[in-house]
Amino acid sequence: MAHCTLQSAAAGRVWHAGAVALALAVGIAGLTTSAVAQAPAPPAKKAPDKKAPAAAPAQKDGQPQAGAPQSAWVKLCEKAAAMVKGKDGKDEKKDLSICLTHHERLDGNTGMVLVSAALRQIEGQEKQAFMVMVPLGMMIQAGMRATLYPKDAWEKVQKNEKLADESKLKAIKLAFTLCHPAGCTAEMEATPELISDLKTGGGLVVFTINAAGAPVGFPVPLNGFEQSFAGEPVDNKQYGEARRALMQQIAARQQELMAEQQKKMEEQQKGGATPAPGAAPAQKK
Repeated sequence: MAHCTLQSAAAGRVWHAGAVALALAVGIAGLTTSAVAQAPAPPAKKAPDKKAPAAAPAQKDGQPQAGAPQSAWVKLCEKAAAMVKGKDGKDEKKDLSICLTHHERLDGNTGMVLVSAALRQIEGQEKQAFMVMVPLGMMIQAGMRATLYPKDAWEKVQKNEKLADESKLKAIKLAFTLCHPAGCTAEMEATPELISDLKTGGGLVVFTINAAGAPVGFPVPLNGFEQSFAGEPVDNKQYGEARRALMQQIAARQQELMAEQQKKMEEQQKGGATPAPGAAPAQKK
């Protein structure tokens, strides 16, 4: 089966590895095929909070486990120049507003985006899109699906409680549309029913199939979605500054961990101890 790989044609539309810019890139591809081409500048991004986000919570059978960190959603908007059809049928340049109500979960040790989700709104278009991005290495032919949990069911699975009634769970299916350096994105139309479920739901678990053929579940909490979706967008400049600071903290953490590992290896070699697995053997004098 085919896997998510970098598509050179699509890569030209990606300005940086931020999930928001990538989500916009997907939107641009969709607009191009519908005879509305545009090339927005990359929007800045903001971390959900000033702390480095934790890694994705442990999962069992694709369900989020107790103690799962709850990341906030945020609304980002950007003006983009676009060529649209005027009343006379001729192409004309127009500035459109693109808004994303966005959530992402980062690995606190590497800074890698483990999963991101966004609801995209484009000025002048009635249809909206719901998008999810997962890491590379997933089988694209298998597609992507998700299970949406009501609030009471979401709370139970986070406490490792078994659900007695699964009839209220809703299944949704997304189709992969674009792969890029940061991951592969799938999307579906955000119908009024889906938007209502996102507003009232507790969370959803996104399922994909990895290269080994095993299902992988990515939890996405929905707390804060309704408020962000209905509210005003955040300041892009402040968002970008906060996210850059977060990445610097993660990079500093990586350097500290590497320095600690190197120090332990040196101490083991000096003391004649057996090196840790994978450690370089001591040099003979």
